[in-house]
Amino acid sequence: MAKPCALLKPCHLVKPVSATRVPGRYLTHQKGLPTLPVPPLHQTCERYLTALEPIVEVDELKHTTELIEEFQKPGGVGERLQKSLERRAHNTDNWLSEWWVQVAYLDYRLPVVVHSSPGLVLPRTQLFNAEMVCPYSETLPVEYLGGNPLCMNQYYQVLSSCRIPGLKRDSVVNHAKSSIPPKHITVVHNSQFFVLDVYNSDGSPLDTDQLCVQLEKICSSSKQTNMDPVGILTTLDRDSWGKTYNSLIKDKTNKESVSAIQRSIFTVCLDGQMPPVSDDMLRSCAAVQMLHGGGSQWNSGNRWFDKTLQFIIGEDGTCGANYEHAPAEGPPIVALIDHVVEYTSRRASVLTNLTKVIKYVPFLHRLAQDVDLKVVVFDHFGKNVPKTHKMSPDAFIQVALQLAYYRMYGQSCATYESASLRMFRLGRTDTIRSASTASASFVKAFDDPTKQNTEKVDLLDKAVKAHRWYTNMAISGQAIDRHLLGLKMQAMEEKLTMPKVFTDNSYSKALHYLLSTSQVPSKTDCVMCFGPVVPNGYGVCYNPMESHINFAVSSFNTCNETNAAHLAQAVKDALLDMRTLLEQTPRAKL
Repeated sequence: MAKPCALLKPCHLVKPVSATRVPGRYLTHQKGLPTLPVPPLHQTCERYLTALEPIVEVDELKHTTELIEEFQKPGGVGERLQKSLERRAHNTDNWLSEWWVQVAYLDYRLPVVVHSSPGLVLPRTQLFNAEMVCPYSETLPVEYLGGNPLCMNQYYQVLSSCRIPGLKRDSVVNHAKSSIPPKHITVVHNSQFFVLDVYNSDGSPLDTDQLCVQLEKICSSSKQTNMDPVGILTTLDRDSWGKTYNSLIKDKTNKESVSAIQRSIFTVCLDGQMPPVSDDMLRSCAAVQMLHGGGSQWNSGNRWFDKTLQFIIGEDGTCGANYEHAPAEGPPIVALIDHVVEYTSRRASVLTNLTKVIKYVPFLHRLAQDVDLKVVVFDHFGKNVPKTHKMSPDAFIQVALQLAYYRMYGQSCATYESASLRMFRLGRTDTIRSASTASASFVKAFDDPTKQNTEKVDLLDKAVKAHRWYTNMAISGQAIDRHLLGLKMQAMEEKLTMPKVFTDNSYSKALHYLLSTSQVPSKTDCVMCFGPVVPNGYGVCYNPMESHINFAVSSFNTCNETNAAHLAQAVKDALLDMRTLLEQTPRAKL
């Protein structure tokens, strides 16, 4: 074991500022939200078959149709599970949320790095506003969508929280509501961890000058670059990390140090240099740093990937964030960062070296090398063009993604787009299935020389409207994916033989998202990035601004069938070709 570094002189710990809190406001707002509905069984079954049409073969669809008919017949297992799910909905604040966090995140045993935790690239800046260190309270302004208030719960799960590795299932702890809320952040520099108390003795947060002084002290006290990168342990698959974690915290110093990281409001990563790249690759290189740190030879050891929120600042002014996905979705994180971007650091809380930490470095190196990530700015137009043609910008972009994929592979594929369920109490997400019968008809016709442009425009309009309809259905709690998951989970809880609908090949195809996408709009000119969710797929995140669109496209280098740069170019071409089609084709008033 290496000796721990000397601690910096700590700031005095003080009680958090509470003068602006409005007791009860949060709870009152939450109780006023509707609960997530359980859609009718017949409706979901019918829409499921429709969703399969563009992505499965005719004989597969016929077989699945027979299974669905058997599943939903009166007195059958589907009806039984539906009634059980409706009882669960009646007795809980949200019948889905606990299951969803468990299945989608805490039971997931691949590394959170790349496979789960998104990165966020911000415009280069030199200073971070110090207000972010103040814990958010019940005074957060309520957000609305279409006049409906949204659940604000995710905002209260982001700060002072951390994922804890387990042997078979992880957990998440949130210290923000504890009797003694945390008053410090964690700062990492040269793979060395520090605790910085961010309040003055009078209860006010440190200002920018005070923060800079403390950050300089941390940097000057951690100049050595040969420290074992203990943070790399958090990049392991979750089972391996769970075993290593249990060994790590047997040491008292390690346990106290890890606890300080877990309890901190958030983490600030002061990164060293990045690999030299050409100017046109700067954004992509920055995205790589935010997603996984560039590998063990760069900044991946300068992280604690279990921490819910990590702000990252590079020597060259590159800045952004990485967040652990279990407590929250992307839009609340972006909104939080939009509100104020910030940072700080101080009293060094040091991890005693775990023997043989270095043995885990090659694993991370392979993972980092496998990620092909391209960030592109589509600067020909943004939301303005679709809106001019009275089309939803998000639907327009999603149809372009369908066209791009079809041009590359000659077929449509299961496509995931995240839909917010925050209109409901404790709502998380459902799936917008962007590959529809309407989108399939459009992409097949687009490059067909026998089709007239007027017909193509009509098909484009139908595809955009179909996506918009599915989106509205999803955010109102009537989509199919979470309902099907609920029925499956209910069967497991009741220890029933798994219905054949869920062991069917069509169900596997429907969940094998070759395109995993998300629109994460922001006031800041930023872009979020994440890895593919399947080995032969793509991750596509985009931020549509008024006159341009930021895209981050990822794939795995080990898959010969995928290429992030090729898909990014295909999306650019699709967007331009769709605009040209609309501008050159007169059409009847819609």
